[in-house]
Formats: sequence, C-alpha cells, structure tokens
Amino acid sequence: MPTDLIPDSYAAWKHCITVECHIPLTRTFVEQRLAVWQNPKLEETQRFRRCYGDAHWQRVVGWFQQSLAELSQTSTSS
Repeated sequence: MPTDLIPDSYAAWKHCITVECHIPLTRTFVEQRLAVWQNPKLEETQRFRRCYGDAHWQRVVGWFQQSLAELSQTSTSS
C-alpha cells in the first residue's frame, strides 16, 4: 500500500520511517534527529523548513517527541 509523499499523521510518518525506509526508531536515532530538528540554526533544519514549511516541521518534531515518549514508556515497563 503506497503512502503519501508527505505524511499527515503520526501513524503515516511512523510507517514511512520504519516500513518504507527500513529505519528503526531507536532511542539513539530519535534523540539525534530531535537534536537537529530542534536547532533552528542548523542548515539542515533551515532547509527542511524552507522546503516543507514551519507547520510540517513542527509536526515532525512532535512526531519524534511522541516516538521518544513511546520508547520511554516501553523501557520503563520492561
């Protein structure tokens, strides 16, 4: 099942990352991406915001934060 090029929900974003791109959402990966996306001075972040807009950038940051929260819940319940 093909997905939209730009995810519009957490579920679609997570599917895109983990299934289509085969990138596991590990704590290390999520924390590294958050460090980039939450730093507006980095060129990578500025480029993303120019390409996709601030609203989508904020959604992506939120999705990474949600993923980190899920990872934290998983590690505390184990």
